[in-house]
Amino acid sequence: MRTTYLVCYDIADDKRLRHVFKACKNFGEHLQYSVFECDLNPTEKTQMETVLNDLIKHDEDQVLFVTLGPAEGRGERVINALGLPYIRLDAPCYVF
Repeated sequence: MRTTYLVCYDIADDKRLRHVFKACKNFGEHLQYSVFECDLNPTEKTQMETVLNDLIKHDEDQVLFVTLGPAEGRGERVINALGLPYIRLDAPCYVF
């Protein structure tokens, strides 16, 4: 069974930030700056946690997994924004 997670991170170092961003792109859809939506089965979630665990500095960085529930039968994703409108990021994103 696949579960949807919002994966959000706050990384203190630019080099680690780039590595975390690239790792997250392998597991989910980039929504906004440091936020990804990931539909993962339990094995994939463990793999993602392992990869990120090895990349971050535990006394400086933070990665959050917010469980949104089952990926199947959830209905259409609706994103509402305050301020600037949400724009789907289909264009490549570059992190320097």
